[in-house]
Amino acid sequence: MKLSNEVREAVQLRAHGACEYCRLPQEASILPHQVDHIIGRQHRGSDDVANLCLCCVHCNLKKGPNIASIDPENGAVVALYHPRKHSWHEHFSAARDGTIEGLTSEGRATVQLLDMNDEDRARLRALLLRRNRYP
Repeated sequence: MKLSNEVREAVQLRAHGACEYCRLPQEASILPHQVDHIIGRQHRGSDDVANLCLCCVHCNLKKGPNIASIDPENGAVVALYHPRKHSWHEHFSAARDGTIEGLTSEGRATVQLLDMNDEDRARLRALLLRRNRYP
């Protein structure tokens, strides 16, 4: 089932044009951000706006259908960060060097699975931070 333009616009507006995982602004990305199912359809996730988020291509491709991963600190299998249920600042912190630190098990697992600290992405976030263009 294809999402309507109205649903896509609602998701983009709610996210203020930034990836809801790594917080990369749309204007800093070459490719358009995508609407992502937080809980994938194959895991019985719905097309309801409450199960959708705005996602940059990098995060969307890395996340895929995953709903959980392994916390690199303690080896526990944990649910991934859920943009509708969790506060970004409770689970993540952005450093001046552009890296994102996971503050919780969910945050650490999400940072690792989505490869948020890929060198190029961290460098881009650092540049955006210096220009006050990163949330």
